[in-house]
Amino acid sequence: MADLHDRWVAERHHEHYYKLAKKLNYRSRASFKLMQIDERFGIFSPGDAVVDLGACPGGWLQVAQERTWPNGKVIGVDLRYIRPIEGVETIIGDITEDSTMAELLKRFGGKADVVLSDMAPNIAGHYSMDHARSVNLCMYAVNVCDRILKKEGKLVMKVFYGDMMPMLLKEVESRFQSVKVHSPDASRDTSSEVYVICQGFYAKTRVRVAPKVEEKQPEFKAKGGFI
Repeated sequence: MADLHDRWVAERHHEHYYKLAKKLNYRSRASFKLMQIDERFGIFSPGDAVVDLGACPGGWLQVAQERTWPNGKVIGVDLRYIRPIEGVETIIGDITEDSTMAELLKRFGGKADVVLSDMAPNIAGHYSMDHARSVNLCMYAVNVCDRILKKEGKLVMKVFYGDMMPMLLKEVESRFQSVKVHSPDASRDTSSEVYVICQGFYAKTRVRVAPKVEEKQPEFKAKGGFI
């Protein structure tokens, strides 16, 4: 097992996009996947408000910040701490909770133009299970769109390809004018990951975001002659 891991590490260190990311100070090779997607599909415009779900370590945030400059607003959400990136805000939070969505809306001062998700499940090694978990994460991203994405907005999300794809595509096709499945050159040849590129959000399904309200603690007053 150790030998297999060592070979994987060696392959990764010699891999073209990994070395390029290190050279150009991007936090992950995934930055180049988003660049290639943007170059082909025109995801970003200057001044866009962008939210990146599962944003750690921040490779996609760097690209989004560069491509929405100078007046863009980029916010990353993750359960883990993200090291600061100039011009980017981060939230440590759970995307399944309305309190996180309310915080996003508050920071944007409105809705988002683009929702990104490069989220991946913890790999169990059983393909059908990993695929199902990946689709589940994508549905969280779709639900986020229902809450915070502007009409005509865009969604880019990663998924492991498998037999649940038709169900996932049906969900996004009911919400977006254009849906395409794409594999950028920067993805590994052996990877089952693909990206679902969704453009032209209908904004028909609107879910009210209810921020968490702190319960007021009861006030106790002394009665009688207690000291």
